[in-house]
Amino acid sequence: MTGSADSALSRALISPDATLREAMAAIDAGGMEIALLVDAERRLLATVSDGDIRRALLRGLGLDDLVASVGNRRFTAVEAPTDRAAVLDLMQARYISQVPVLDRDGAVVGMHLLREFVTAAPLDVAAVIMAGGRGTRLRPLTDRVPKPMIPVAGRPILERLVLHLVGSGVTRFYLSVNHLAEMIVEHFGDGSRFGCSITYLHEEPSRPLGTGGALSLLPAAERRRGRPLLVMNGDLVTSFDVAELVAAHRETGGVATVGAREHVTDIPFGVLDCADGMLVGLVEKPRMSCLVNAGIYVLEPSAVACVPSGIEFPITELLSALAAGGEPVAVHRLSGDWVDVGRPAELRAARGEEAA
Repeated sequence: MTGSADSALSRALISPDATLREAMAAIDAGGMEIALLVDAERRLLATVSDGDIRRALLRGLGLDDLVASVGNRRFTAVEAPTDRAAVLDLMQARYISQVPVLDRDGAVVGMHLLREFVTAAPLDVAAVIMAGGRGTRLRPLTDRVPKPMIPVAGRPILERLVLHLVGSGVTRFYLSVNHLAEMIVEHFGDGSRFGCSITYLHEEPSRPLGTGGALSLLPAAERRRGRPLLVMNGDLVTSFDVAELVAAHRETGGVATVGAREHVTDIPFGVLDCADGMLVGLVEKPRMSCLVNAGIYVLEPSAVACVPSGIEFPITELLSALAAGGEPVAVHRLSGDWVDVGRPAELRAARGEEAA
């Protein structure tokens, strides 16, 4: 939380012996349209809104009466940390605009505001999410559910992605669909329920196009816009900083940027360093790290134009061809959580059932 946000939150806190008048002042000072009734340890006791005060005055209470009797003690709050998608879902389900964030002791440590979700600075990019794969490594689960629609923490993976991008300022989406496409289309519709616009790129069921080929299905109008495309695999559970990635791409001036994550592997054996058949050194059970492709990219229209039509085409081939041809392809380390839900162990990790 930034200093200014923490200051605003502090101004919205009131004690149990505060009056209605003081609660009104706290609501105004905090700028959150709500005051929080807390004890000496900052544990949340109740929330107080303008409506609560108005109803109290209509019942005959005065501005100098104590606010403790009118606060809402059946408030909705979340424990830190809770991801943005889950909080937005809670707000939509309960028709509320503020959700306090509490620590394990029930003390107030933050506040989620609906306006912050829907007023993110717009990003001049369109998102293309590849959601057509069969997910064979997750069978038999994916025989009846498309892999991107598998639920994690009560929400389909693809919905979590869409809401995260919408909350980051992306409002135009293309979903590439194939296997069990009708389930995805029925769930998302035109996207209006999720605060965005969605167009579907339908692959032929007998001719899957891979992780890159579906880009050839983009409408000509989108290609002519000249804006970058944020391209993602549809089986990612992630909270990466979208604006940071797009800004990094624009700063480099490249035709493509690859989102990367650090992957650490523990080697359970002693590793030999050899030269000409002779031992030079030995490292016992080393830990090795490398940057791996996160399945998240930003592509310029000129890069998308290189994708062949009508054939299966991995996006990695596009990136390799661009780099081999001397085109600048940048790499950006992503911040935030990231899990590629491609195998049963990774799905269990995303669900918090075990480590990947």
